[in-house]
Amino acid sequence: MSRAPVATKGLTYRDSGVDIDAGDEVVERIKPIVRRTYNPRVLGKHGGFAGMFRLDFNEKLFKRNYKEPVLVACTDGVGTKVLLAAERGVYDTVGIDCVAMNVNDLIVCGAEPLFFLDYLGLSRIHPDETTAMIEGVAKGCELGGCALIGGECAEMPDVYKPGDFDIAGFCVGVVELKRVTDPERVRKGDVILGVASSGLHSNGYSLVRRIVKDAGLDLDKRYAELGREPLWKVLLEPTRIYAKQVGKMLSGYKKKRPITGMAHITGGGLPGNICRALPDNLDAVIDCSAWEPHPIFPFLQRHGGVETQEMFRVFNMGIGYVIIVRPDFASAVRARLKRMGEQVWRIGTVEKGTGDVRLTGLDQAADTAEGAR
Repeated sequence: MSRAPVATKGLTYRDSGVDIDAGDEVVERIKPIVRRTYNPRVLGKHGGFAGMFRLDFNEKLFKRNYKEPVLVACTDGVGTKVLLAAERGVYDTVGIDCVAMNVNDLIVCGAEPLFFLDYLGLSRIHPDETTAMIEGVAKGCELGGCALIGGECAEMPDVYKPGDFDIAGFCVGVVELKRVTDPERVRKGDVILGVASSGLHSNGYSLVRRIVKDAGLDLDKRYAELGREPLWKVLLEPTRIYAKQVGKMLSGYKKKRPITGMAHITGGGLPGNICRALPDNLDAVIDCSAWEPHPIFPFLQRHGGVETQEMFRVFNMGIGYVIIVRPDFASAVRARLKRMGEQVWRIGTVEKGTGDVRLTGLDQAADTAEGAR
């Protein structure tokens, strides 16, 4: 005699750790957030299979009329800064970081950012937290002048531990062929300007977290040398986005090209990034005593017992962006950037060499860290 099948509750995707409903809720929540970044060049509706961006010669749509447009693309993430963000339950600032790490790279080529896409890998989609992450990305896109035209939230509980997440981004921009930055244009005697960072930006956090752990630092404590904010907030300060300021500065020179090179100071610090803007027969000579770094750097150096040379090899040390300029234009370029709210120092010059970066004034920089004890 056959038995009738017993009714049981079937296994669902949610049972395996993936909540489709939570993902759909996030999509609805972020619609108005993402639309804030749109401009008339964005086509299609939110939530399509791919984002569309109009690329033509219509001056009503393009900021400039490109005769020989060159597309520029880059991708980057935020690194282990996300671990600190997850630990503190702060989800919006790393979205800004993600955009900054991409857009600041892109403008080094002289490009105008056009559009951005983000990728979130999560252990679980919590609508409030996930929306905050994407809201940070949208805020970064507004600061960088690009449209957020797509993205992906991947819920993978078997890959990420509960509470863990990662974020990466992809940016596309455009530059006129004859305006592309070229290391071969850099000459002996060119002046190197350094634009202030907002702090650590998004590099060196494996070392930062090790210093915090080994030195027994209290993330909730307000250390006098760091101002009124608790340590965690100083460490999570978003990366500064330079796109609009640099773009406006470049557009001020329609015919002349006084800017010969630029560098975004990320992993590798000043030595590891300025060299990428140099030809093989010239060196950048940097006077490390020419500026006063953000207090977080001597603070970490002191508590971690890190050598000064290593600090400059890992961190931006207070300089987030570098501009190499013809000497006759250095004062004017610096003044333009200062009028746009940037803090700018003359930090070095270009000399004959082999494509390296030579750091001088390290003793004075070390004294700064020692004096902060």
